[in-house]
Amino acid sequence: MTVRAIRGDETAARVLDIAERFVQVRGFNGFSYADVAAELGVTKAALHYHFASKGDLGAALIDRYCARLAARLAALDAGCPAAVDRLHGYVGLYRGMLAEGRLCLCAMLAAEYHTLPGPMQAAVLRFFGQNEAWLESVLAGAAAEGSITLRGPARDAAVALVAGLEGAMLVARPFGDLARFEIAAASLVRSLTGDAFPGAALAGAAPARTQRP
Repeated sequence: MTVRAIRGDETAARVLDIAERFVQVRGFNGFSYADVAAELGVTKAALHYHFASKGDLGAALIDRYCARLAARLAALDAGCPAAVDRLHGYVGLYRGMLAEGRLCLCAMLAAEYHTLPGPMQAAVLRFFGQNEAWLESVLAGAAAEGSITLRGPARDAAVALVAGLEGAMLVARPFGDLARFEIAAASLVRSLTGDAFPGAALAGAAPARTQRP
C-alpha cells in the first residue's frame, strides 16, 4: 500500500472509524498508532496531524460515539410514541452491535478505565450517565402509561438495565450466539418490570448497520 499524506475531515473520520473498530474488538490498549497508520497506508506522523496523541484520539472517539447515541435516542423518542416501544428499541441497539461482532465502545473502555487518560475517563462516565438518564425517563414514562410495573425507582432500574445489557453483550460474544444475549436481556427486563419482554421482540427491533450507537 502506498504511503500518502492525509488531510481533511474525511480522513479524520476514517481514522476514527478504524480506531473505533480496534477498540470494540481489541480494547483501547490493544492497538497503537502504528496499527491505524498501517490500516490507512500512511505514516504515524501523518496521524498526529489530526490527533496529537492517542488520548486525543480516544476522547474524540467517545465524543463522536455519544453524539451518535444521542441521535439514535432522539430517533427512538420521535419514532416510538409508546415508552415501552422505546425501551424495546433501546435493547435492539445493543443487539445490533453484537450482531456486527462488536461490543459497546464505552463498555470496552470501562474495562480499561484506570489506564485511560483523565479526559477519556470523564467522557466514559458521561456516556453511561447519558444512557441512564434517558432510560430513567423512558421507564418512568412506561410506568405512567401502565405498560410496565416498576419494582423500585426508575433510576435504579435504569442503572441496572444499562449494566445488565453491557454484561450480557460481553458474555454472549465469545459464544457468537445472539439468542444468548436475547434470553439474558429478556430476563433482565422482566426482573425489573415484572412484564413480558420476549426475545422475539429483540429480533424484530434489530437496527441496521447505520443505526448502532
